[in-house]
Amino acid sequence: MQEDVQTSLEKIIGKLEGWLDALITNLPNMGVALLVLIVSYFISRLVYNLTFKVARRQIKQTSIAKLVSRASSIIVVLVGLFLALGALNLGKALTGLLTGAGISGLVIGLALQGTLSNAISGIVLSFRKNLRVGDWIETNGYSGEVMDINVNYFVIKEADNNIVVLPNKTILENPFKNYSLTSKMRVTIECGVGYESDLEKVMQVTKETISKFYDQESIGKEVEFYYTSYGDSSINYIARFWVDAENSLEKLKAKSKCIIEIKKAYDREGFNIPFPIRTLQFDNNLTLNNAKKEERESVNS
Repeated sequence: MQEDVQTSLEKIIGKLEGWLDALITNLPNMGVALLVLIVSYFISRLVYNLTFKVARRQIKQTSIAKLVSRASSIIVVLVGLFLALGALNLGKALTGLLTGAGISGLVIGLALQGTLSNAISGIVLSFRKNLRVGDWIETNGYSGEVMDINVNYFVIKEADNNIVVLPNKTILENPFKNYSLTSKMRVTIECGVGYESDLEKVMQVTKETISKFYDQESIGKEVEFYYTSYGDSSINYIARFWVDAENSLEKLKAKSKCIIEIKKAYDREGFNIPFPIRTLQFDNNLTLNNAKKEERESVNS
């Protein structure tokens, strides 16, 4: 019994001595690994700050700029961790870690597919030069000012002051119209005048009225005026002109202003803007014949 205990103690002591020898042997490697981790940490902080400064020049959204910077710093830390494990001769552990990270990433990616898709879409939208906060856009059936491009959603404020929140994915996957990319917009007015009107005079007055408030010569354009059809009660036309506008609200104001001024000019010139008239005719003879017919039937009965 005593010999068994002594043998067990000798084995334990031998194992501890082996571990101690291995520890002493690997002390330089452990020092290198620790140094690599410390250096990678400080490098990650430096990369974070530099990336954030660069990202803020291209991205106005602070949240997305921080997300891009944090992702860059995490990559640096992961590289340092892999180098540290390699210095400790833990190749199998490194392979297992990579395998586990791959499987975990796949599971998390499938579970958060929609969220990750919106996050990536938000990052892509933030780097787009043709879409910025403050632009007036039209997309997915909504029109308004871009208020925010966040990690998960896209915010639009419509002309009626309602806030619309859309997933980033829907903005990236669908076409959108950005009114703010150009400083000028074309306005189209449709109207009609009576058949008795002097059409050449109507054209002249309309062009002069529009040009008085929205100068076209300064931009190398002119007011376009075209008669389009013979209507039921009017000869119809369209007039097109350019205005300095970057959103549909300014365009609507310009259109409203010209409609008012054109109506005033037509009133001064005596031009008529007709409207449909319905005439209801009651046939008295038919009513009288029906009454006589009913009277004869009552007498015969």
